[in-house]
Amino acid sequence: MSDPSKSETPLRTTFKIRLNGDPLAIATVGQAYQFLTNFKSVEWMEFRALHEDAVAALEGAADNAMLAVQATNAVRALFVSAKLL
Repeated sequence: MSDPSKSETPLRTTFKIRLNGDPLAIATVGQAYQFLTNFKSVEWMEFRALHEDAVAALEGAADNAMLAVQATNAVRALFVSAKLL
């Protein structure tokens, strides 16, 4: 399995969110994976199931670019629930 945090596989959309008032664009599997795994697990506790689904989907997409659509959808579902979009 390749390192998902280094994946350059593009997501199907670029997520533009604000983090601490600063704009942040997430366009690749690697960027999304880093964003979701660099925060403390407590930060995602409320959205645990969606977070786990998104991380698993990103890991799959890092190995198989054809899974980028599923990874994009999983990340979108998490971001919408967390009110980041």
